[in-house]
Amino acid sequence: MWQLYQFPLCPFSRKVRLLMAEKGIPYELIRENPWEYREEFQKLNPAVRTPVLRDEARAITLLDSRAICEYLEETSDKNPMINGTATNRAEIRRLVALFDENFYADVTLPLLEERMKKRLVYRQSPDSRALREALRLAHDHLYYIDHLIDNRPWLAGSTMSLADLTAAAQLSVADYLGGIDWNGHDQARDWYAVFKSRPSFRPLLSERMDVIQPPSHYADVNA
Repeated sequence: MWQLYQFPLCPFSRKVRLLMAEKGIPYELIRENPWEYREEFQKLNPAVRTPVLRDEARAITLLDSRAICEYLEETSDKNPMINGTATNRAEIRRLVALFDENFYADVTLPLLEERMKKRLVYRQSPDSRALREALRLAHDHLYYIDHLIDNRPWLAGSTMSLADLTAAAQLSVADYLGGIDWNGHDQARDWYAVFKSRPSFRPLLSERMDVIQPPSHYADVNA
């Protein structure tokens, strides 16, 4: 069986978990806090980043969430998530990169630094200016999701794809850390609510990160 090394608020691990759940691929979760720099984990991934997907019996170790997702797409025919025409597949990959890179850098990473890492690792107070800027940029990204959903049933086209899983994974972490204001973003909120009610997403909503608790609406499928 696959073993997935991750921690609860890793958005890239969440993306892999969503994809594996949608495809019905069984796996075991292994808790890994990369900031602890465990020697055993460094041997698996010298970059000391999650996720790492490993099948010890087959001597397979996969690194980087996009590489992992591409591997799973190529080796599992069930519920393809990079689908459609070549043009549509290019659009899916564009949006995956947008949320993995831009949304993460603008919103998720600052929230993780200020509201998780500073509390758990550095024992420091968060920088309110950094939090305000992350919230401002989150609105810009939500407006773009609103625009996409105004013109498509799903982010990349007519069917759910890896683009939706990637965006939902990033948003779920930001929402857990109180960095998402859904006011004025009905399209994005309704699209995200679909994910909150999916069986693949429910395990993510039930997990908690040590002493950090999410806002009350976080796990409410109707909020």
